[in-house]
Amino acid sequence: MSLFGDLPEEAPRKGPLPPLAERMRPRTLDEFLGQEGVVGEGKALRRAIEGGVAGSMLLWGPPGVGKTTLALLIAQRADLHFQPFSAVLAGVAQVREAVAEAAARRSKDGRGTLVFVDEIHRFNKAQQDAFLPHVERGEFVLIGATTENPSFSVNGALLSRCRVVPLQPLSPQAVASLVEQALADRERGLGVRGLSFGEGALDRLVALASGDARRALGCLEACAATCLDGDVITAEVVAEAFQQRVLRHDKDGDLHYDLLSALHKSLRNSDVQAAVYWLARALEAGADPVHAARRLVAMASEDVGLADPMALQVAVAALQAAQFLGMPEARLPLAQAAIYLAAAPKSNSVIAAIMAAGERVRRGEQFPVPPHLRNATTKLAADLGHGEGYVYAHDTEEGVARMQCLPEGMTGARFYEPGDRGFEKKIAERLAEIARLRGG
Repeated sequence: MSLFGDLPEEAPRKGPLPPLAERMRPRTLDEFLGQEGVVGEGKALRRAIEGGVAGSMLLWGPPGVGKTTLALLIAQRADLHFQPFSAVLAGVAQVREAVAEAAARRSKDGRGTLVFVDEIHRFNKAQQDAFLPHVERGEFVLIGATTENPSFSVNGALLSRCRVVPLQPLSPQAVASLVEQALADRERGLGVRGLSFGEGALDRLVALASGDARRALGCLEACAATCLDGDVITAEVVAEAFQQRVLRHDKDGDLHYDLLSALHKSLRNSDVQAAVYWLARALEAGADPVHAARRLVAMASEDVGLADPMALQVAVAALQAAQFLGMPEARLPLAQAAIYLAAAPKSNSVIAAIMAAGERVRRGEQFPVPPHLRNATTKLAADLGHGEGYVYAHDTEEGVARMQCLPEGMTGARFYEPGDRGFEKKIAERLAEIARLRGG
């Protein structure tokens, strides 16, 4: 069985060769590099794949780490027809067609189907829900690929029926091994060209690839296109080829994971010049300006927070302006917001607070709401003591009631701790005053 569908493997190809990354796609789990923690020898998922019983799952990781390849290998080992979907192009109607085709195929020859949904996070709720009953009934195996946290981008019902498999960027050693194999392979790779790496060239390519196998092979292919047979690929050739390749690659819809990550980290580190550069790189590569604006909004709360409460307003205004203006004018409010956010004082107290509170909740500490904080909306509720003992804060002299609002069993718990930068200095002073007024 071919990994690329139901065509016979010996079928002749017409036209230009597929990209190098496609030709070098691993054909077995032993060739699948860089995810040993998930599918290495002896791992539970590998045993399930080899037994043909891996089941439905969500593959979560950055671009170029093997999500599509792993889905193809799962289909191969389970002898399932591989039916790919693009969440950008498909809708509910296509889901129904896939269900009908899977049923017809099973009735005809007893062969099951693996439906692979690339960028499943782009499906809306209705589209995701269309899969649910069919996954529950086992009419096909569903594997979704996503670069975004499935906890936020995939419906809870569908999430509960799929194993989440996080995939990591490939290690430098794995990328180097993959590139060397492609350079030497005479059947699928560039072995017939007789090319070799000069001093530092391979290390440069590996560093620029940032754990992305597809990017590494794309860069190698671009290098080869500028070389004669038998040439030595230099570090300078790698840098030039990579610069050209990354812009084309990102513009073709790779979600700009690396560029937006660099933007976010530069903003967090208060590096104004780098923030403007990475924003320009993303936009020049064809990034949707709204995607960049969303990253600015998230960063405003995650990394600036209450050290400068205006940061979130600036970021949201930039998002709205980008949506209103479109490109190329959207560059201006986005750059303005990026400069503001990079220069703003930094605090991660907001994300630390909500994560700490969420952790307490996830540990099962879901105490009942204290009676005095409940609404007495009916006579029965009033008879049960709802609202009894509640003190309206505005009726007090200082606007702070001596009343416990955390549930019993959590008295004294602290989630938010103000930092010592920017406006949070004043928040810390106010919290100290509130504690004094409440008698704490």
